[in-house]
Amino acid sequence: MNYTLLNFIIVIYIGLIALMGYLGYRRTQSAGDYIVAGGDVNPFIMALSYGAAFISTSAIIGFGGAAGTFGMGLLWLTFFTIFVGVFIAFVFFGKRTRTMGNNLKAMTFPELLAKRYQSSFIHIFCGAVIFVFMPLYAGAVLIGAARFLETALNMNYLTALIVFTILIAIYVTTGGIKGVMYSDAMQGSIMFLGMAFLLVYTYNKLGGVTEAHTALSGLESLIPQNLKSMGHQGWTRMPVFGSTLWWILISTLVMGVGIGTLAQPQLAVKFMTVKSGRSLNRACLVGGIFIFAMTGVAFVVGALSNIHFFNTEGKIAIAAAGGNMDTIIPLYITSAMPQWFSYVFMVTLLAAGVSTLSNLFHAMGTALGKDLYEQTAGKKRGGTKHTILFVRIGIIIGIIVSLFLGYQLPISIIARATAMFFGIAAAAFLPMYMLGIYWKGSTRAGAIAGMITGTFSALFWLVFIKAAEAGPLGICNAIFGKPVLIDTQPWPVVDPIVIGLPVSLIVTIVVSLFTRRPDKSHLDHCFEGV
Repeated sequence: MNYTLLNFIIVIYIGLIALMGYLGYRRTQSAGDYIVAGGDVNPFIMALSYGAAFISTSAIIGFGGAAGTFGMGLLWLTFFTIFVGVFIAFVFFGKRTRTMGNNLKAMTFPELLAKRYQSSFIHIFCGAVIFVFMPLYAGAVLIGAARFLETALNMNYLTALIVFTILIAIYVTTGGIKGVMYSDAMQGSIMFLGMAFLLVYTYNKLGGVTEAHTALSGLESLIPQNLKSMGHQGWTRMPVFGSTLWWILISTLVMGVGIGTLAQPQLAVKFMTVKSGRSLNRACLVGGIFIFAMTGVAFVVGALSNIHFFNTEGKIAIAAAGGNMDTIIPLYITSAMPQWFSYVFMVTLLAAGVSTLSNLFHAMGTALGKDLYEQTAGKKRGGTKHTILFVRIGIIIGIIVSLFLGYQLPISIIARATAMFFGIAAAAFLPMYMLGIYWKGSTRAGAIAGMITGTFSALFWLVFIKAAEAGPLGICNAIFGKPVLIDTQPWPVVDPIVIGLPVSLIVTIVVSLFTRRPDKSHLDHCFEGV
């Protein structure tokens, strides 16, 4: 190990992080600066910040490892993340969110929804969902970074978790969203260059694009029996339609994350940081290219890693990783790439993890300080004097809880935990968010009814139906004496988003049709310029 080169790279990286946090700190003069960056962020920075916040170690390590196990069918998620997560998000959600957020002077995603529907209950409930469930996603991202540090530097896993967490805490509590977004743009650039080299080097190492894909198709006979029984047909083919693996791939990994992107609070708030709808148009192309490079490379390289492990160890990727999908990409990088690139890629992953986690911790902090404290104790104390203090307290609590989950969650959990939070967020927030910015007929009662039914139907499905979560939790078994309530396929492998999102949407629409709208002047104010 070349400690001189490694230390040099780390010092430069940490120095840049500190600089971004300092710039954010110097330019943060108010709660608006701290939470929505004053609403005047450059579209290029916004696009890179959006992409870097979206693409984390969860995407590169967790979903890259899933591609190493399940194959290139995961590229459907790349399509969804670009078409839904960037194009639809920016063009159909972003402009209306920015305009309505500006009309209502909203600083957070829950505050936007609460002011649109004139409901403090929505404000508090949304803040609580974010603060309670987002650590699950953050914990998955922490695991991704720590697993790479563990593999690349031969570091104890717990030590890696703690070191990485401290790195994030250095600046996210001081620079606010400006520091976070400046850092995101810098780290997004690092991520793009690192992933571009990874793709080119991998194909070159395997003899070219055609040769690599032909060789990968030739490994079909090595598919383990347990994966074959689930519908696995090879790493260049989709699973058998309707099989267990098909439902896992499509409903959980592709739909759960691809659609759930639209309801991510830490991403939606980015739309409120730019000057105009034109800025979002400019940001859309940059964001799309960035997402394509990040997810496409991770999923392709993850699948192709099977060839490397077969050529060097006579094993497929999941076998070489000891059954842990979350270590496939770290093992591939450290064993197949030049040593210097392992260090550079470590910085790429640190950039991916830090950018996403800083946004997640910032969202958790604002959920506690802006959405919960201000709506409860803050009102009693006469204002928002202590908002930023409680935002920072929320960030610290979020960091501690996420660190605990990062240590306690089981192996091969990164992709699943990410999809879990995305699915809950979609069921809870997406219908009232989408209808709220498009349909004047959506009412407060409808939004509340849809939000509650969506949240709890998704949680019910996780606890009592979906085998991957219900089994380990053990609640269903303790109450009913069996691991899941429905064991007829495919229901135990269907993701909660398939149930929770339609239920929430239908309830929101139906209840809205039978309840009174807000007064016309409020609706006109909300939709002015939309």
